[in-house]
Amino acid sequence: MKIGFAQINTTVGDFKGNRDKILAAYGSLKKQKADIVIFPELAVCGYPPRDLLLEDSFIQASIETLNKITSNIGETPALIGFVQPNNDRKGKPIFNAVAWCQNGEISDIAKKCLLPTYDVFDEDRYFQKGEKPIIVNYQNKKIGITICEDIWVHPDHPTTHNYSFNPVEYLSKQSTDLILNLSASPWHIDKEKERNSTLTHAAKTCNSPIAYCNLIGGNDELVFDGGSKLISKTGETLHQLPQFKETLSLCELDTTTTEKDETNELESIHNALVIGLKDYAWKSGFKKAVLGLSGGIDSAVTAEIAVKALGKDNVIGISLPSSISSQHSKDDAKELAENLGIEYQVLPIGDIVANAEQVLSPMFKGLARDTTEENLQARSRGLLLMAVSNKMNALLLTTGNKSELAVGYCTLYGDMCGGLAVISDLEKLKVYELARFINRDKEIIPTSTIDKPPSAELSPDQVDQDSLPPYEILDAILKAYVEEKKSFDEIIALGFDSIIVKDILKKVDRNEYKRKQAAPGLKITPLAFGTGRRIPLVQKFSASKFDSTNS
Repeated sequence: MKIGFAQINTTVGDFKGNRDKILAAYGSLKKQKADIVIFPELAVCGYPPRDLLLEDSFIQASIETLNKITSNIGETPALIGFVQPNNDRKGKPIFNAVAWCQNGEISDIAKKCLLPTYDVFDEDRYFQKGEKPIIVNYQNKKIGITICEDIWVHPDHPTTHNYSFNPVEYLSKQSTDLILNLSASPWHIDKEKERNSTLTHAAKTCNSPIAYCNLIGGNDELVFDGGSKLISKTGETLHQLPQFKETLSLCELDTTTTEKDETNELESIHNALVIGLKDYAWKSGFKKAVLGLSGGIDSAVTAEIAVKALGKDNVIGISLPSSISSQHSKDDAKELAENLGIEYQVLPIGDIVANAEQVLSPMFKGLARDTTEENLQARSRGLLLMAVSNKMNALLLTTGNKSELAVGYCTLYGDMCGGLAVISDLEKLKVYELARFINRDKEIIPTSTIDKPPSAELSPDQVDQDSLPPYEILDAILKAYVEEKKSFDEIIALGFDSIIVKDILKKVDRNEYKRKQAAPGLKITPLAFGTGRRIPLVQKFSASKFDSTNS
């Protein structure tokens, strides 16, 4: 049996575009003599549709589109993900489903059994769960059909215990010859290791090969890497599709050739951010992007990613120097723009800041200068960048990193202005690693940008470490608190100074209101600020206060 993998990039709600893409992929794989063609989860409507699923017209469009697709499916079956109404009217009104389409008809429908409600997933809000995977007899083979989470029941997976039914255990008793899994599994660092472990466990448990077809592309904050593959019943990878690339591929089920996945973490991060930005822009109708170039590491990395995503002719870099901006920062910004070949403009903000201070001076009379005046610079930059964005119809990219966003080392309505926060899930040390990766063949980001101490340059001779601990310490504490959810005492036990930890945790808790108003950011870690982390804005609990010494 030849399995056709249609690793396609769908757009939420683009029913015509998704339909055309599905039929084009089916036609191509059929010509290549595929015996069966499989698509990603919810290919008809795109993933994740979120609260569009609450609109009846959206569900109706999904059904009508599937019917149009099905009428064009011939003898070679296609497995296509769609939203199916729950006609029994018991429980939720819809299912996350897969249609077995063949000879112009839908002969079987599989329903997703496990509905994730952790991290970015909220499927139990919308869908009724299926009772069990279906098994289809085709070409003398018993084929089990599963949808994404249905196979994520590895003993080491933290959410396995949440489910009362185990589809993998069920299928292990059915003597299947093949299991198909249609997925929309978002990527993050180390996701491939988790995925391989999960697929290997499922294949061995069921003593059956697994054909796994995953979504590719970016939708809102989420980035899907594809990485579709065929796993043998003993857990070896027999066929691997590339990550971060829309691909159609054919694989013989009985192949014995094994393949190894040679992934580089920094390359994967770079590819994820590029495709995430590219899809966010063009799926939103933007061809151009604009960003402020400070001469610092964050804006430099963001600019390079923008060029890779949109092309150098579609990126505008703007230097916005104030009266205290250093010459080396201005020089670094210009050199970066020249290295990238992008349009470069200089818009000084000194007069705007001076005028703002003059207007405010009567009201601020007798009050000492503080961060209020410093932030006038960032907000003046935001004012001009938003104006350019409006006039040029260019997506404004914010350039803040996860470390800064976590502790509020950013200016609301200033450097936080923008439509997409490209590196907001990348901690500062990882930004430096990515910069060196970008420069692996030649100098694109000026060496001086990488080597100089990081600074917001909102006051004379300012550096980040005036307000923050060294990033080696800060990033480690933030990872423990934000991503690993460790308590104050647990972080102290790792060897960090209690005063520093308390200060950092306070900053994280206190700045939730800023993050709530931040631009959406591309998710590349197991837990990003955004839809996967839902902390109340008005609340009294603080991990920095609740420790063994004062509780």
